[in-house]
Amino acid sequence: MRTIDLPAAELSASQLVLGLMRIADKTDQQIRELYDRARAAGVDFLDHADIYGGAPHTCERRFAEAVKLTGAEREEVLIQSKVGIVTDGPFYDFSYEHIVTEVEESLRALQTDHLDILLLHRPDPLVEPAEVARAFDELQAAGKVRHFGVSNHTVGQIELLRTAVTQPLVVNQMQLSLVHAPILTEGAQANTLGGTGTVTPAGADIVEYCRRHAITLQAWSPYQSPSGVFLDNPDYPELNAVLARLAQRHGVTPTGIATAWLTRHPADIQVVLGTTQGARVEEAAAGSEVRLSRREWYELLVAAGHRLP
Repeated sequence: MRTIDLPAAELSASQLVLGLMRIADKTDQQIRELYDRARAAGVDFLDHADIYGGAPHTCERRFAEAVKLTGAEREEVLIQSKVGIVTDGPFYDFSYEHIVTEVEESLRALQTDHLDILLLHRPDPLVEPAEVARAFDELQAAGKVRHFGVSNHTVGQIELLRTAVTQPLVVNQMQLSLVHAPILTEGAQANTLGGTGTVTPAGADIVEYCRRHAITLQAWSPYQSPSGVFLDNPDYPELNAVLARLAQRHGVTPTGIATAWLTRHPADIQVVLGTTQGARVEEAAAGSEVRLSRREWYELLVAAGHRLP
């Protein structure tokens, strides 16, 4: 598997990330097998959040119970978790107290003494950047979190945090797939007669901004569409035909080609796999090695329903 740099964190990591949001009802054996197959495929980056699994910290706890990382194994992987969503509202909370409390609980649940990266999960309209900065400073000084980032944040929201936060924000995790790709397609449609004439705040320059500021983009739900997974989905016959043809050409599966479409982007996007199937991780890993041509990349974009001027 290809290894990429996370330049703002001065880290190297696998381009694929194992997302562990769906393991709450899996057995220890199933979780360990998923982890082992991902590691064998070259994945060394694990993604958690405090809310995954229903009750707070459930998936973090289940992972630790099932995998039982040794000290040596812990040093071989990067563990990322997220904070900021309160599920019994729901509402968002970027207060100092909430961030610090939830990180402490994540560390206990994961049975580790540090997170490699902590992300602010969804933007909090009531955010006070100075409170976030205070929490980040304290957690970093104590060695409990090494690096920080965000998820689902716009350019303006990141810039607001940067007025107080002194650490580099090293990651922005965004929803992105072949079918859901506004952060990539809206720029291509700019200045188009008959177009919408608008660019959503989430899409406005976020890819270019992250590239300029050495913020690594991570794609969550990389195979999702409004009607579910687009692979083998009758709502997307043209796309699946192109995926199948390119899969045969490159000797991988359609899942691999859908992954290759994301990893082809020069931003070095990390792909967060939410699957609990080891075989799907292996298919994605094989696809991440494929270098699509420019023609193939655009053919997939159009087949997914995106209009190009």
